[in-house]
Amino acid sequence: MHRKHQRTLELIFSRPVSGGIKWRDIEALFVALGAEVSEREGSRVGVKLFADRRVFHRPHPSPDTDKAAVESVRKWLETNGVKP
Repeated sequence: MHRKHQRTLELIFSRPVSGGIKWRDIEALFVALGAEVSEREGSRVGVKLFADRRVFHRPHPSPDTDKAAVESVRKWLETNGVKP
């Protein structure tokens, strides 16, 4: 994993929850972990990782991921043994 992905992972697990993580950085982290990312309807993004599928909402018009979505990503990663 590149340093940029490691930094994104650290931001996802930081306390208090960060609301300033760019969605493109989270998507890049998913890909670095081996995910298949696919476009869905509207601004939805499908992510297949850990033999599991999740659908996330790509933020707009701001590129920053909201705190609830960061919390959801953190919980999913943590459940599957991914930690910084």
